Amino acid sequence: MCKALALCAVLACCGCKNHTASGGKVFSYNETTGIATLDPAFAKNQSVMWAVHQLYNTLTEVDTGLNIVPSLATHWEISPDRLTYTFYLRTDVYFHNNAAFAGGKGRRMVAADVAYSLGRITDAKTASSGAWIFNNRIANKGFEVLNDSVFRLKLARPFQPILGILSMQYCSIIPHEVVEKYGTDFRRNPCGTGPFQFKFWEEGQALVLEKNTAYWQKNAQGNRLPFIDAVKISFFDNKATEFLQFRQGRLSFINDIDASFKDEILTKRGCLRKEWQGKLTLQKHAYLNTEYFGILVDESNRLVSNSPLRIKAIRQAMNYAFDRRKLMMYIRNSIGIPAESGMVPDGLPSMNVQMVKGYTYNPLKAKQLLQEAGFENGKGLPAIKLLTIPVYEDIASFCARQMEEVGIKVQVEIVQKALLLEQTAKSQALFFRGSWIADYPDAENYMAMFYSKNPAPPNYTRYKNTEFDRLYEQALEETSDSLRYSLYRRMDQLVINDAPVIPVWYDQSIHLLQPTVTGLQENALNLLELRTVRVQ
Repeated sequence: MCKALALCAVLACCGCKNHTASGGKVFSYNETTGIATLDPAFAKNQSVMWAVHQLYNTLTEVDTGLNIVPSLATHWEISPDRLTYTFYLRTDVYFHNNAAFAGGKGRRMVAADVAYSLGRITDAKTASSGAWIFNNRIANKGFEVLNDSVFRLKLARPFQPILGILSMQYCSIIPHEVVEKYGTDFRRNPCGTGPFQFKFWEEGQALVLEKNTAYWQKNAQGNRLPFIDAVKISFFDNKATEFLQFRQGRLSFINDIDASFKDEILTKRGCLRKEWQGKLTLQKHAYLNTEYFGILVDESNRLVSNSPLRIKAIRQAMNYAFDRRKLMMYIRNSIGIPAESGMVPDGLPSMNVQMVKGYTYNPLKAKQLLQEAGFENGKGLPAIKLLTIPVYEDIASFCARQMEEVGIKVQVEIVQKALLLEQTAKSQALFFRGSWIADYPDAENYMAMFYSKNPAPPNYTRYKNTEFDRLYEQALEETSDSLRYSLYRRMDQLVINDAPVIPVWYDQSIHLLQPTVTGLQENALNLLELRTVRVQ
């Protein structure tokens, strides 16, 4: 059967209420932004990360409680100086069948595959978007194979979050034979050890993964995973079409709700409206993403030296000037938490949200700070341009209107995402909308945004504070979780006091599921976990 006919056949059998013609169970979802690659070295956005997570495994992984737990490594040992990590690997893990292997049969995964996979990320020839994860962290010849089941990693200096780094999709374990066979076309010929294996991909139409019947993992009851037979990903680029497909039972779930129909489904307090109860399942939980407005504070930059935003009191006034709670209820339907603490979002064990004091709506305080800065009621204060992308125009406009009420005139300018990313990376944006999604479950991920020795990204504001830098470097070497968390909170408070950012909200994941779908585990990284899913 030719590829086109095969595609039609699979789409036909996967499209009807998530069952195949043979009675198999299919989990279907849609990616409006498409999927650029299935090569984990380029897993830089959610659409790629979700697909890659089904195909591959990593040495460690993050459980639903954000704990780092074993995956391909059964356990590990850490040297007293915290520089050497020795990983003991499973011996029952096999790569998916592929023509690159002898006889087309997948071979056993060994320590050399780990060294190859991690080394490939750092190889300049790969040009991996994830190369930064090991920058200045891994010692020379830091990936060492002791034998087939023992791998050793050596750090240049202690870095407590390294186990979380190794759980990232960038660190997926791949076989060199398949990469060598397909070269750059490995992006659409993936091969891993994950619960699902590649079936076919008609770009822009559908991607189909099928159950790996030889998958190594079992659940707590001893049942072999995964439970479903296939995963089908469609690529409708319109959210309205996606929602229609979901209502017709052709999609198993939807991630997030488009603004155009969120009021139809949710109350202003973020609950299902009565007419939808029993027809679908709503999941809502903490997501490690902070939405914020960033302010460039590098006074050596002409943009800053000529702007009133160089004055801390002005930046603090902007933080006090708008009502985050009203914004969340009326624009976001209570999807998220008002960011009235620091930059570290809800859901992390350092508990910054509970213990760092941020800004609440206080227009009188905002006016007082303006007066102290020499701009009573905003008199003489020039207009400030806020750069944002189209999808956040309503939020930026809400904040701008409220800031204007206290005397801070903000002009909202809409730009395309690529241009905004370019301008923030080059320190050409003075005041801009941003978001920071955690790559691993440690507050260091957010504090790295303000370490002066870091470039942009992640330090888009070019913030520099010698006390912050000292605490950051101390935290990297701290082995006690409680002491490290205390340092994170002190750093977070320093940032909030200096106000190079205006935190707006701490995000939440929101999923709509068909009632026939069970076992979809929630996690604050919003990683699509399909190993334990069942479809009735």
